[in-house]
Amino acid sequence: MSDERLEKAQKEIEALDERMAELFEKRLDAQKLVTDYRKEYGLPVSDDSDDARLSEENLKYIKDPEKRDFYVRFMKDVIKASRTYEHRLMDGLKVAYCGVEGAFAYIASKRIFPDAQLVAYPDFRKAYRAAEKGECDVCVLPVENSYAGEVGQVSDLMFSGTMHVTGMYTLPVTHHLLGVPGSKLSGVTKVISHPQALSQCDNYIKAHNLEMIEASNTAIAAKRVMELNDPTIAAIASMETAELYGMKVLERKINESGLNSTRFAVFSRTASEESFGDNASFLMLFTVNHVAGALANAINVISKYGFNMRMLRSRSMKDIPWQYYFFAEMEGDDRSKLGKLMMDELSEHCEYLKVVGRYLKEVDLKEDDE
Repeated sequence: MSDERLEKAQKEIEALDERMAELFEKRLDAQKLVTDYRKEYGLPVSDDSDDARLSEENLKYIKDPEKRDFYVRFMKDVIKASRTYEHRLMDGLKVAYCGVEGAFAYIASKRIFPDAQLVAYPDFRKAYRAAEKGECDVCVLPVENSYAGEVGQVSDLMFSGTMHVTGMYTLPVTHHLLGVPGSKLSGVTKVISHPQALSQCDNYIKAHNLEMIEASNTAIAAKRVMELNDPTIAAIASMETAELYGMKVLERKINESGLNSTRFAVFSRTASEESFGDNASFLMLFTVNHVAGALANAINVISKYGFNMRMLRSRSMKDIPWQYYFFAEMEGDDRSKLGKLMMDELSEHCEYLKVVGRYLKEVDLKEDDE
């Protein structure tokens, strides 16, 4: 290549680099708008599967097949930088939760919003009201446990409050045996934890002939073990709790069933306007007219328009004795053409009808090593 051609190529690269820098900056500006939207609606940063899909979709813009592999590498670096920028922007998000550091509500909040500031409240109502009044941006509350069933207080907050569910997440409840630094499994004689955690690890506890001591919370149990600093006493709690208090993991995954899990909902002051297509779900609360067969009529309307009702529960109304409202989780989009027709007809059979949440299909919040 002649000096003239080389100089021309170098100048072209410099010009393209300048243009790419300008476009990259614009991309981050657009990413900030996306992040602002996520913060407003209480949505987490998108996951790696979205990144992979994005880079694959962009392959259609590359005409030379030999250059596609290099383009994928380039886009992955761009997306990684963009995601890092989004995480930094998320630092100011305040998330309310009920409990203490290390409790399962804390773990769920941390996995959903790893970059946010987590704010603890002593009960569900105070956490909900904190987000509702704007003291926090969103709140994360449990709605159901696979063993204990629904969390009725949270359902009542949905019924009476103004917040919207923008995401639903399942947290597998995995218990580990934790001790103070330097302790050994063979030396443990007592174990402290929440009664439900003790029950779920009953076979393990009996097999090791351990004395059980109850605590109000698994995280509080772990903190108590650390304060006692006794190598013969262990706690049953999560891996996050072990890391939080600097505890030694004596035995992993000691609960009998791996099916135990808790569903957490993200509540935001603003309803999500995002369209989730075939993966859409929505939550609906309603009361039926005081006529024979009113509930059956309502269910028939839902079936008529082809909506799958994943769950239906009744709950007593606190201000009216012997009256009930119904809580339904639906697959589909209530804002679609069929959804609007269903809601219109459903209103004929319901005294009260309220959509309290729209979200993408449920996300599993697994541990890093699961």
